[in-house]
Amino acid sequence: MSDAAVPAPTHPTLEADIAAALGTRSIVLVGMMGVGKSTIGRRLAARLKLPFTDADTEIEAAADMTIPEIFESKGEPYFRDGEARVIARILGNGPVVLATGGGAFMREETRNRIRDRAISIWLKADSDIIMRRVRRRADRPLLHTPDPEATVNRLLSEREPVYRTADLTIASRDVPHDRIVEECIEALHAHLCGARPADEPPSDGLNATS
Repeated sequence: MSDAAVPAPTHPTLEADIAAALGTRSIVLVGMMGVGKSTIGRRLAARLKLPFTDADTEIEAAADMTIPEIFESKGEPYFRDGEARVIARILGNGPVVLATGGGAFMREETRNRIRDRAISIWLKADSDIIMRRVRRRADRPLLHTPDPEATVNRLLSEREPVYRTADLTIASRDVPHDRIVEECIEALHAHLCGARPADEPPSDGLNATS
């Protein structure tokens, strides 16, 4: 996603309505690595005046190790168990906007907890966009393979049927971040509150689906 200098629109009525409708529930962003969950999550949280939390950051703090170090020294099952515990703790202290790791939503226990305590948004991106964003980063243990592109395609085929069960779907693509955030706001308002207020114009048509 580009980050051109586009002023962030605000719709106080929509944002206040969403916050009221959420109550103690959180907003959880799910999807593959590189789709922008942390970047979009921070901006969405600022718009809704909610705290932002990154699950991976919390996991690293709890373990006093980086995620690559956890994978190397403890293994992926150990990491996934800790991830589930951290997400449960965060959702128990909501409302927040929470960015999760790419595999978190694959665990049924975590999906059920998110369903009960949050509204989930799948940030969906094609494999070419994901690869362009993550290929130069060394902090993706699952991509430490001879063919990272094949690994991304395999993960997408395994995970997308599960990601589709999220409450909302937003296309993550190369547009300014604030446009994606605006689509999240509009989708959340429609999902939680019904039709948008009559005095609010529709977006540019790059829509969200539930």
